[in-house]
Amino acid sequence: MSENTLSSTAVKTLWLAVIVIIIDQLTKMWAVDTLVFGEPVAVMPNLNWTLAFNYGAAFSFLADMGGWQRWFFTALATFVTVILVWWLKKLPNKLNVETIGINLVLGGAIGNVIDRVLEGRVTDFVDFYIGTWHYATFNVADMAITAGAGLLILSELVLKPRALKKAKQAEEAK
Repeated sequence: MSENTLSSTAVKTLWLAVIVIIIDQLTKMWAVDTLVFGEPVAVMPNLNWTLAFNYGAAFSFLADMGGWQRWFFTALATFVTVILVWWLKKLPNKLNVETIGINLVLGGAIGNVIDRVLEGRVTDFVDFYIGTWHYATFNVADMAITAGAGLLILSELVLKPRALKKAKQAEEAK
């Protein structure tokens, strides 16, 4: 793909993924430098900052498997990164729900891969709870992945079908 053609694709929106990575890494550095492992700091009702380390995946899935999961999840996230960049290459250079969603997932995935490669674990610190029930502790990368996935679902299941329907109706009206 020539540089001119590449510059007309949504790859130019990768700055958003870079911002997510920077914010994620800065907040994790803050958490490690400021918080004491496992000791909650109240932020507001139902929200604490609590330093935790995740050696597995979501909800500490496979965390106690001896270390192979570090490289498995790193490889998986690298594969997802390649697919998402390829997807961006196929889209026009415009910031819309789809490209924002892709970049949020991409930035979050890379943010957590950085942790896995450098530390062998993912740093988490956001502790949401209701009463005595605590959700899994998470981080900015996790929030970006979740929000990005939500935007991609919205784009694929609602916005794109709606746009196709409008285009079809406009074609039929001619």
